[in-house]
Amino acid sequence: MGSVGASLEQSAASAGSDHRRTVAMHRGIAVLAFTLTGLVFIGVVGLAAPGGIGADSATITASASTIESDVSEANGSVSEDAYVEPAPEEGELYYEAGDDDWVSYINPRDEYRSPYLGDGSGKIGVTLLNEAGEPIVGESVPDTTVTIETGEKLDWHSEANPVTVQYPLTDHYDRPLDSDQFGTTDDLVQGDGYMDTHSIEMHGLEENATIEYGEVQIEGEHADKIDVVGYIEQPNEAWDTDVDAIEDAESYEEVGGEWTYTPDGSHGQVVVVLQLDGDETGVDGVENDHSGTPVVSETGSAEGSSDDGDESDDSADGERDDGESDDGDDTDDADVIPGFGVPAVIVALALVALALTRRQSG
Repeated sequence: MGSVGASLEQSAASAGSDHRRTVAMHRGIAVLAFTLTGLVFIGVVGLAAPGGIGADSATITASASTIESDVSEANGSVSEDAYVEPAPEEGELYYEAGDDDWVSYINPRDEYRSPYLGDGSGKIGVTLLNEAGEPIVGESVPDTTVTIETGEKLDWHSEANPVTVQYPLTDHYDRPLDSDQFGTTDDLVQGDGYMDTHSIEMHGLEENATIEYGEVQIEGEHADKIDVVGYIEQPNEAWDTDVDAIEDAESYEEVGGEWTYTPDGSHGQVVVVLQLDGDETGVDGVENDHSGTPVVSETGSAEGSSDDGDESDDSADGERDDGESDDGDDTDDADVIPGFGVPAVIVALALVALALTRRQSG
């Protein structure tokens, strides 16, 4: 009986050992199958996308660079943001009068001669633009003074002879911008609906008087940051706002520095156009096409051009001197798994699974 019992115990032990080997083997196979399935799934998903995983990463990076570039061009390419002040509407403060041909706004620098000599009237103004051609109040050029000499005909005006404009306008005047001189809109007979000019106005002059003004002078620590774009003069008529502040400006020699009233043309205006100089302010020289869309000057990259993405990639991955596009190469080298990477991982994991199987079976 003892030998029979021993034999039965040995058989049971052998069977238990076989069972453990079987369980261990099944576990090893299951681990290996799960690992292979996961790797295959990752590989299929990665390869299914155009260019694989690396291309997805490159796409995300390029998109972020494009957004950052757009924000930079919209906000970072001017040294002073536009000063946006809607023109007063009828019934609002500073709205004065208007009809089917003109509109007028209250200007604290508008004065009437006494004694009143006639219907001669006019305006002398200054427009300061940022590098993008947008109206500003000069916060980026503090303690700067613009001076325009005027003749004896305006000695009576408290703001004339000379006309003096101090920047920033918001620090020196209750009404920094008083005129809407440039642009048009279907909703207004004059102007584009936004104030853009600081000016003085005069009334009560002889209807044959000659109004003189000198060449603009700019003084102050930041004077070198301001360019004189030119002068826009419109004598003997109501101001036509369908003009471009930059493109239509002329030199002082061209405008002549004066205008003379006529019986049928007893109004006249001149606006001096100034602009921040990108070379001096250190921004990248964005100009404005005056349709509301900034466009980059010849020294910059055209907004929305195909070069923008390449430049963003170059900044992130390093520039190439041969002029060839390196987007695809950079993506392959930096982000895509090398050719033998996946098989090597599979083999390594298979060996690990086999080792675990042997350990458990022992």
